[in-house]
Amino acid sequence: IASIMNRVRDLKNKYRNEDNITDELNCTKISTDTTDNSGTVNQIMMTANNPEDWLCFLLRLEKKGIPQMDVSLLNRLIGRYSQAVTALPAEKHSQDESYARILVRFAELKALQDPEEARDQFHLARLNCKKFAFVHVAFAQFELSQGNVKKCKQLLQKAVECSAVPLEMLETALQNFHSQKKELLSDEEK
Repeated sequence: IASIMNRVRDLKNKYRNEDNITDELNCTKISTDTTDNSGTVNQIMMTANNPEDWLCFLLRLEKKGIPQMDVSLLNRLIGRYSQAVTALPAEKHSQDESYARILVRFAELKALQDPEEARDQFHLARLNCKKFAFVHVAFAQFELSQGNVKKCKQLLQKAVECSAVPLEMLETALQNFHSQKKELLSDEEK
């Protein structure tokens, strides 16, 4: 069901974002087509199609502006993250940190548009990549920002129970939660 939902979202975003995006990917592993980033996406998909290459490409695209301030960039990013999630099967990549980072960032970007869809994406990230503490903390942070204090605490406690790593990150997030801080992890702690 999650895969079907991602494909439907991808199609929606694809047709919404078909403006010719110009971007470069300067990762050393991939030769790039610098005139149109659909060439870069095709290159990634035809070669290794691995999370590291996707994440490098997506982070470069994010550096083009501030998604919170630029709706056009936000839509492009959501479309590309959706494309990455669709192209990378969870069964194969659930133990990959780059894949987990893609899922989390996709959910964070969705939160800027639609909190309910973001919640679905965070749930999907947690379901597929439960060994990474940052996945649980990001979901808990989202719930805290939505005013769901009880859900935030529950997510952090479940992360400890399922032995997500690093445990220190979860302990710090819980301490900050109990101190009623708005951020579960500061930039330094991240």
